[in-house]
Amino acid sequence: MTLTVDVADHIATITLNRPDRLNAFNVQMMRDFITALDRTDADDDVRAVIVTGAGRAFCAGADLERGGETFDHGADSERVRRDGGGMLTLRIFDSAKPIIAAINGPAAGIGITMTLPMDIRLASDDSKIGFVFAKRGIVTEAASSWFLPRLVGMPTALEWCYSGRVMPAAEAAAAGLVRTIPHDELMSAARELASEFAENAPVSVALTRQLLWRGLTLSHPMEAHRADSRAISELGRSDDAREGVESFLEKRQPVWRGRPSTDLPDVFPDYEAPPFM
Repeated sequence: MTLTVDVADHIATITLNRPDRLNAFNVQMMRDFITALDRTDADDDVRAVIVTGAGRAFCAGADLERGGETFDHGADSERVRRDGGGMLTLRIFDSAKPIIAAINGPAAGIGITMTLPMDIRLASDDSKIGFVFAKRGIVTEAASSWFLPRLVGMPTALEWCYSGRVMPAAEAAAAGLVRTIPHDELMSAARELASEFAENAPVSVALTRQLLWRGLTLSHPMEAHRADSRAISELGRSDDAREGVESFLEKRQPVWRGRPSTDLPDVFPDYEAPPFM
């Protein structure tokens, strides 16, 4: 396995685990990561996910072990080979659980673009970040041409991608991409935030994640209104809604019974991931 998954206190920690290669991304890591997300989505004990890296790096980017042939997948006149980074980020986009990136060291190329569909990015204050694709003779991948401008704005996204420079975390924080944390406090800060998420109704959190992320794809606020209305209608009559109100009035901790794996209503009946062409 190229990563490990540990679950404790309703939090799954996914650790990229190729420290001898600075956790460089390869096809096996992509497959293992998608499998890990399938596992966290299916496990109702998991209410939040943290992603970090083993050793001194978060992820140094694509594994360049093949040298100049790294990005050459060969000619294929019948179809285009799917970008593995994009397969991963689309799976992250569809996650039922909130995901926090704890960027503990260098994050370049896919090492940073994989975090764009994650919900929160915490970065060690000594980490470095780079959208280095133009320096490698390729282009942005992992659907980052869609995610990055939505997170930092088009001018900043273009500057970072055109220059390909490796920047300190402070510059990324100034643009709103990450929140910097002292290195020794990074994981405790990530766990504290994940614990806050885990305290709330799991179905509510999962559905809120869908409403906000999928809402970015809608063409008019009326579509969001329809989805919101369906969500309120479905959850408003649930046991968790009743428990949320009663526990507040009784000044006690709520006991949630809803399970995202089975109780998540479909509030986007027309949503369908577009086919790959």
